[in-house]
Amino acid sequence: MSAPLGRRGLLTGWGRTAPTAADVVHAVDPDIVGRAIEEAAASQSAGGRGIIARGLGRSYGDAAQNAGGTVVDATWLDAIHKVDVASGVVTVAAGVSLQTLMERLVPLGWFVPVTPGTRLVTVGGAIAADIHGKNHHIDGSFCSHVLEMTLVTPGGTVTLSPASDPDLFWATAGGMGLTGVITAATIQMIPVETSYMLVDTERAPDLDSVMDKMLTGDDAYRYSVAWIDCQSTGRRLGRSVLTRGDHARTEDLPERLRGPPDRGRAFVPRTLVRVPFTPPSGLLNPLTVGAFNEFWFRKAPAHQVAKPHHMAGFFHPLDGVGEWNRLYGSKGFLQYQFVVPDEHGETVRKVIERLTTVKLASFLAVLKRFGPGDPGPLSFPMPGWTLALDLPIGYHALDELLDALDEQVVSAGGRVYLAKDSRVAPATFRTMYPRVDEWIAVRNRVDPHGVLRSDLGRRLGLCSDRSAPSTSDGRSRRRTSRPAGTKRVAPKRGGGAPSPAKTTSTTRRTDTTSTTRTTDTAGTARTATPPERTGT
Repeated sequence: MSAPLGRRGLLTGWGRTAPTAADVVHAVDPDIVGRAIEEAAASQSAGGRGIIARGLGRSYGDAAQNAGGTVVDATWLDAIHKVDVASGVVTVAAGVSLQTLMERLVPLGWFVPVTPGTRLVTVGGAIAADIHGKNHHIDGSFCSHVLEMTLVTPGGTVTLSPASDPDLFWATAGGMGLTGVITAATIQMIPVETSYMLVDTERAPDLDSVMDKMLTGDDAYRYSVAWIDCQSTGRRLGRSVLTRGDHARTEDLPERLRGPPDRGRAFVPRTLVRVPFTPPSGLLNPLTVGAFNEFWFRKAPAHQVAKPHHMAGFFHPLDGVGEWNRLYGSKGFLQYQFVVPDEHGETVRKVIERLTTVKLASFLAVLKRFGPGDPGPLSFPMPGWTLALDLPIGYHALDELLDALDEQVVSAGGRVYLAKDSRVAPATFRTMYPRVDEWIAVRNRVDPHGVLRSDLGRRLGLCSDRSAPSTSDGRSRRRTSRPAGTKRVAPKRGGGAPSPAKTTSTTRRTDTTSTTRTTDTAGTARTATPPERTGT
């Protein structure tokens, strides 16, 4: 029995840039994943474009896109198979979201071991990106808490653990879906007594101050994050709001929050407001972002201790604004997130200084501390500092700016996060991830014919339909071979004639064979939206 034919859909990442079309197959049961991979493998000789899995579409760039190929929508794999309430060990299908886990298990006294800034991430996506959160300095990345996973590869279905096949397990952790399609996982949750956090908040007048506070005080907190004002300059450069906390015990809460039995454990997140349309690009500019930053800094308490905050607001404030990615306008945005070792913390200052010099508005700038990283060759975290920046598309020299930031990160021995990336050059990527050949060897073992492919994989040379050419100085050109069925549009500069064709972070790709586009609640383009179902 062959896999069901997918319906053509135009897909983007959360940044809403560079759309490409693929045949989207809904994995309504795990067997469909295997059949879809078999069909993709059978089409190789006829120029097939391979297959990649997709969750809730929260990778910012092109990790869950596959131009001209097949994309498996894994959100339909949303069953919770087993919960051991005594130990906190849960086995779930890979399409279950972190939000669903919190809704079901926080009332039972268990919380996800790691959550990023959004709860709208599937378990499969969390493994593929080896996500991190505000607690990395204490608890590490998500895959440190994965006991077992089921992986469907072109060679068949395998059950993996760190002990059974450590090379494949850790190649899958952070492997961006290119070692196989994850269909299930067993995870160790962490115990909690309530759905509240006890939070300490304080303002820091400048970057040196907040970094010193984090270096000397973060170890006393399980969770820590600093919001950075990237518009302030001079003595106020990098002024910040530092927020740190831990899970509240029942006895820590006032009576009004404990309420009736189990009220203090309720986890019922709500979307407070939804962005109803995509505004013109340019809404988030230095003027508006500067005004917001001033408000946000002044709104924060100068120093507040042990304030109860609900988990939803503490971990996922932006999830309260539905489709907030639309605020960046029709051109979209990218996120630039890097990590550098402790001894190169000055790189954080250099990056922020560069942004303030060119007056590039970053609506969201977040600084965190990382502890030891996972063994995965493509896992992002390493001990040190990580800064994440949301940057709107439209600044005329954005590509040159980001290339310059890449050079600073590389010279510091750091790297960028693949789940956020949409434009790094292949040669730069290889320098940032020196163990990539080790990863490729494992991938070739389970997928010798290169059936698993994505736009990100082709762009970085992790998988490709043909080798990327190199320039005379040995650096690979970015996206010099376009995905089949796509068209490159050169951006206009300064309102004049289009500049010569150049693949850049402002490039947008359109598949001319795609005819319609519908958008789901996560802001990603899909041809068929499943009905409202738990875990999607």
